[in-house]
Formats: sequence, structure tokens, C-alpha cells
Amino acid sequence: MHRFAFIVCCAVALMVTAPRMAKAQDITLAVPQALQDSGLLEYVLPRFSLKTGVRIAVVENAESADLSLSEDSGAGRAVFTGPQATWHIVISARDNENARRLADWLTSEIGKRTVAAYTVDGAAPFGPAKQAKAEVAAVTFDGDAARGENLSDKLCGRCHVVSRDERMNDIGSTPSFHVLRARQDWDSRFQSFYARNPHPAFTQVADVTPPFHEERPPPIVPVEMTLDDLQAIMAYVSALKPADLGAPIQHQ
Repeated sequence: MHRFAFIVCCAVALMVTAPRMAKAQDITLAVPQALQDSGLLEYVLPRFSLKTGVRIAVVENAESADLSLSEDSGAGRAVFTGPQATWHIVISARDNENARRLADWLTSEIGKRTVAAYTVDGAAPFGPAKQAKAEVAAVTFDGDAARGENLSDKLCGRCHVVSRDERMNDIGSTPSFHVLRARQDWDSRFQSFYARNPHPAFTQVADVTPPFHEERPPPIVPVEMTLDDLQAIMAYVSALKPADLGAPIQHQ
């Protein structure tokens, strides 16, 4: 009898607390009326709820919502685009784990696929948010370019054409500075040239390269410079017009 009474009490307790437990999982999402009318959320949100057990109430007032969707490009993470806007999600309830779960799900691969799978009359009006392209800063160097030209001619001109006026004074197998300048990674190549073959065998950069091994002396008169010299050469090369190498070879 006592055991039966205990079981009944436990069942009653679970019935009383169950709504509260379910309610604790609920989150509110503020959505502009235009997006509500699109039908996207009626397609997407139930799939999130089915997967996670988190129920979502769509509201219009963003001030009291746990999250909000907005066209404001300066607010939150971009989650999807369409029909003529990029939508961003803002988490107001930072301490709400389920609010974060929804935001993360919308930006996950499965969330993106779910958004893209919604169609109206055979067309998909929404899709993944386009990532903004990062601006690439121009590479500049603080060295003296005029001094760098003289150093290039003196130190590098034995093997490379360093200016168009001296295009015949080189070793035919070595690329000119203009050709090297046309490479996408030209700056890193010049900055580390002393470590790239064949330069280590005959190049000394003060306080950077180790002395030549006594058993392997340089095969030619050594190229000796300082980091300031290299900075000046980099400033000169950065101002050179890259050679036109033509279009990439098309393999068929």
C-alpha cells in the first residue's frame, strides 16, 4: 500500500512539473511581419524543434524576445538571404543555451540546407548568406626605393634583370625582377630569398643567416647585405610594374 502511494505521488509530481520543464525549453524569436508572411519559418522552425525538442514562439516585439531576425547588416550574424535582403540573427538572451542553439543551427550546414530546401512554386526564394569578401591591404614597404634600386643592381644584377634598361645583363635561366613581381607571393619570396635555393650557398644577411660552413665555401663572390638593405630592395620591387605573363595555360 505504501509503495503504491509512493508511486502515485511521484506520478503526480511529474505531471505538475512537466509543463514547467517543457516551458523552460521554450524560446521566443522576433520576426518582422514580411518574413513571417514568407512561410519560411513555418517550414524551418518545426524541423529545428523536432530535432532538439525546443519549442519556438514567433513574436514581433524584439525587445522582449530571446532572439530576433533583422535586415540590419550591423546586427548579429548573417544567417540567410532572400528574397531581397540578408537576414541577421541577434541573441538578446545571452545566457539562454537554446537561443544559442537555434542561432548555431541556422548557420550550420544542415540549417543552411533546410533554408535552401524551402520552395515556393518550384523556386527557392531563400539561400545561405553570402560571406563578405575580406579587403586585401596593399603590400607596402618603408625602405628607400631609390637606394633599393642601386642595391638590386649591385647585389642581384649579376644573375637577375633588375630593371628594363639592363635586360641583357642576366643569366638566362633566372627570372627577372618584373617576372618575380608578377607572382602572387612575390613579397614572401623576396623576404625569404636568402633561404631559397640557390641563394643560401652564397648569401649572407647580417644577424640572420649563419656563417658559411668552412668545408662549403661560397661558389661565387658572396652577396652580403643587412635587413635594412633588404627592406630597401623590397620597396623598389614593390613599385615595379609586373610582367605580363599572359593567360594561364588551358589543359584539355
